[in-house]
Amino acid sequence: MKNGIISAIGAYALWGVLPVYWKSIQAVSALETICHRMIWSFVFVALVLIWKKRWRWLGQVRERPATLITFLVTAGILALNWFIYIWAVNTGHVVDASLGYFVNPLLSVFLGVIFLRERLRLWQWVALGLAAGGVVFLTLGYGAFPWIALTLAVSFGLYGLLRKTAPLGSLEGLMLEMTFLFPPALAYLVYAELTGSASFGHAGITTSALLALTGVATAFPLLLFASAARQVTLATVGVLQYITPTLQFLLGVLVYGEEFTETRVIGFSVIWTALLIYSIEGIVQGRKRAIRQSV
Repeated sequence: MKNGIISAIGAYALWGVLPVYWKSIQAVSALETICHRMIWSFVFVALVLIWKKRWRWLGQVRERPATLITFLVTAGILALNWFIYIWAVNTGHVVDASLGYFVNPLLSVFLGVIFLRERLRLWQWVALGLAAGGVVFLTLGYGAFPWIALTLAVSFGLYGLLRKTAPLGSLEGLMLEMTFLFPPALAYLVYAELTGSASFGHAGITTSALLALTGVATAFPLLLFASAARQVTLATVGVLQYITPTLQFLLGVLVYGEEFTETRVIGFSVIWTALLIYSIEGIVQGRKRAIRQSV
């Protein structure tokens, strides 16, 4: 459980600062960037599997063909999430993206309660109720339908649910997802090269290197997240995910100068209060369990 929480915090912190990475290659189109993420993630994960000599999962996939369908779906959801997120960051909507990842933890908790029958304690419900109120307040004060935020929230919430119940481990599952995404990504990059619209190898050494490193930047936090999702409850994963949008929000406002209205001040403050309540409740319950076990 402790290792799962540490993995979740690491994944969310890395995702929180990823806008800096995508901003550094914003001259590259979102579609080309996402294709490079798929290609280089495939290469990176394949090298890790070769190094660890972990290929027994292929037999498991052959024995259970339904596994292919599950990971085909998660691969598609992941591709959508990546594209919307990169597009949002590179077009000046980092704060909008952060709202999506504030909504997502609530959705994760909802999915955990509905589909996995996870139970929440009283103060957990209070914290989640406050967080929901903050998100509703932000959404109503948004002034327009927040399609970026809702698309990111729904896509990643479903991805988390499916990965938690999927039969493969984090590394193996990611490899299968990247295997599905590799062919169309490669086809597009070849097309871009033939039509002269490709950036890789043509936009400078730094840009090409950053595109090649998208595999590491993508796969590492995903592996941490997939590992965490299998070790802790979706409720815990959902609340810890507030780390990501908080960092994204701070980057959007303080670094990239995006608008920070009074509505957002109030809404974000309510959500942060909810996170504090949830965290304190978890610490108290953990100490009570430790006392009972020592008796």
